[in-house]
Amino acid sequence: PGLYHSSTKSRDTRTGVLKAVLIIQKWYRGYRARLMARLQYALTVFQSIEYADEQSQMQLSSFFSFMLENYTHICEDDPELVQRLLASQKCIKERQDYVELVGVPDSYSGPRLQFPLTFVDIDCLLEAFMQHQVLHAHYVLEVLFETKKVLKRMANFNHVRTSRYAEITICGDLHGSLDDLFLIFYKNGLPSESNPYIFNGDFVDRGNNSMEVLMILFVSFLVYPNNVHLNRGNHEDFMMNLRYGFTKEILKTKLNSKILEEVYTWLPIGTIIDNEILVIHGGISESTDLNLLHGIERNKMKSVLIPPMEGNRDRPIELKENKTGGPVTTTPEKSKANEPASEHLLKHEWEQVITVFSASNYYEQGSNRGAYLKLCSGMSPRFFRYQATWETTLKPLYQRVNIIEISAIRMLKEKIISRKTDLIHAFQLQDRKSGKLSLGRWAFCMESVLGLNLPWRSLSSFLVNTDKDGNVSYMSSFQDIRIEKPVKEAQSTIIETLYRYRSDLEILFNVIDADHSGLISREEFCATWKLFSSHYSVPIDDSQVDELVKTMDLNKDGSIDFNEFLKAFYVVHKYEIMKSD
Repeated sequence: PGLYHSSTKSRDTRTGVLKAVLIIQKWYRGYRARLMARLQYALTVFQSIEYADEQSQMQLSSFFSFMLENYTHICEDDPELVQRLLASQKCIKERQDYVELVGVPDSYSGPRLQFPLTFVDIDCLLEAFMQHQVLHAHYVLEVLFETKKVLKRMANFNHVRTSRYAEITICGDLHGSLDDLFLIFYKNGLPSESNPYIFNGDFVDRGNNSMEVLMILFVSFLVYPNNVHLNRGNHEDFMMNLRYGFTKEILKTKLNSKILEEVYTWLPIGTIIDNEILVIHGGISESTDLNLLHGIERNKMKSVLIPPMEGNRDRPIELKENKTGGPVTTTPEKSKANEPASEHLLKHEWEQVITVFSASNYYEQGSNRGAYLKLCSGMSPRFFRYQATWETTLKPLYQRVNIIEISAIRMLKEKIISRKTDLIHAFQLQDRKSGKLSLGRWAFCMESVLGLNLPWRSLSSFLVNTDKDGNVSYMSSFQDIRIEKPVKEAQSTIIETLYRYRSDLEILFNVIDADHSGLISREEFCATWKLFSSHYSVPIDDSQVDELVKTMDLNKDGSIDFNEFLKAFYVVHKYEIMKSD
């Protein structure tokens, strides 16, 4: 009996331990699922805002065409302005005219390139950039001119046959992330005749090392022109560089951006592997005609991005989400390119579409991994994922999610405050003077005004206060954030409008400000704003803007420092107010 009692007690103990383990596992799975849901919401916010910004960029491009038709009377004394707005391909000076103007001083201690370039120069450049050295503008110019010379001899599409190689590596967006490029080369090896690469556009912008990434890719291309294939992305574009940061890098090197613009226009549109796999930036549509794309003059294309056509709505369509948030549309059709490896925006999938994105930590530290894929003849593609920094991977999951979530909500609140007046008007149309709305009505107002397709109900806990009945106090949407007014007397509507369009205005005035002095005359500012507001249908009285600009002219010299003007409109968050106090 004693032995039986002992055995039963031991079995009960094991059963209790097992139950405890199962309870802990169940709790942790739920906890992790909730964290991953929060992470997904944060990434959705980032992606929605990014796509909204890209739509703004396209709208701005259409505005330049509008401005060209209406700005003639202002730029009669400055005809070059028209050419800059058109981003036309004027003939630039000869190579020696530029290169000879930029000599290399004896005191220069950075990397020195020897033309014609060899693999030694690739090693030299990589080693120098690892040590945070800067390539002299003289060598940058040499590389750009040499790259353009080689690109001009190439067709619109690279044609690659995998039978010649064991594998070929395809990389997606790098966006100036030098650490990611280093990591790819470390894991996968440097480009060579036996290790070919395809880089599928968006080499620059957003990251801090766009010039370094561009130089490594161009030098590798010049050394191995038959083994390193460069496709043009939508960020290989002067207007995109103005918005997303690469132009500022170019100005630091004192280069003429026109030279780089010409190199952009000669980059191939895409790469075709074994006449079966199309690698192209931006995706394709049902109406994409490769024969047409083969024959166009690519150097006259303003942008490589061709928006896909809408599919036949009478047929069944399945939507899948890709890494960057754009839907992949599946139809029963077949394409000549069986596996288009493409990047963001709409994509129509016939047999298989693969989205490759190689910039890790794209939105925020820890937000995503980068990836590249390897293709071998007759085999399925192999995928390799990575993250360039250990700093975030060593943190617990909840800390990583908190960092990403805080950054996403911060960006979203800045979008909200820029439309405060419009949102209040929309809320009041739904309200019966109670100051509250149902969660559904509040979400409807947010989506209709901001134009962001987001899970507003799930995000409401971060944005507004709710009562015990679940109703939203809609004015709490603005409780912990405000736009600091540069002039106290200025009306809130004007401030919100200028803040909302400040990125577009910055691009516009950077184009006009050819000498990059940062000074814009009051008359030029007001005249441009009138055209801008007319095209964008901005309901602001021009006289109010005139008065604001007059007030911003602090020294009354007839000009305003536009950079200071932009900085005057900034958002103050609640925690920043508390910190200053």
